[in-house]
Amino acid sequence: MREWARAMKTFDLSPTGMIPNSRLALILLPGAIAPREATSEAVMARFEGNGWQGTWVYTVFDYWHYHVEGHEVLGCVSGEATVGFGGDGGAEIAMKPGDVVIIPAGVGHKRLSGGSEFQVVGAYPPGQNGAITRAGGMAIDEAERKIAVLRLPDRDPVTGVAPGAIAAWRG
Repeated sequence: MREWARAMKTFDLSPTGMIPNSRLALILLPGAIAPREATSEAVMARFEGNGWQGTWVYTVFDYWHYHVEGHEVLGCVSGEATVGFGGDGGAEIAMKPGDVVIIPAGVGHKRLSGGSEFQVVGAYPPGQNGAITRAGGMAIDEAERKIAVLRLPDRDPVTGVAPGAIAAWRG
């Protein structure tokens, strides 16, 4: 078993008045990618090679937002930051190069701290995307309806194993 698999953590995040969150757990894979392999090009190639698409490199926005058109994976490739998940009072995760989070659609996230050097690679399962909805920008019941029709990913974005870490969503 890979070291990161033993260190995998999940977080259950309940809906707030402005963020739907999800019945699926947020998955944290600390050190899932060796820091020397955590370059933007290598992480993009890994996610794409494992069937995730729409890759990009940027930071995490400094405002609460979520996605209703796709689940998302973020792999840190430079800098360090604390990212919040679930809204105020939710989980706060310190991310550094090699750390990966797999975010179910609907889970709010926001960069709470970190400098301009903090960057992540993001990607989505096939046919899904990261269209942004700001917290409070959509009625919770409407967001939940849109999220309910999304397919669960078949493969782990880090290892390509079916289901890999995504097994946490299939329980």
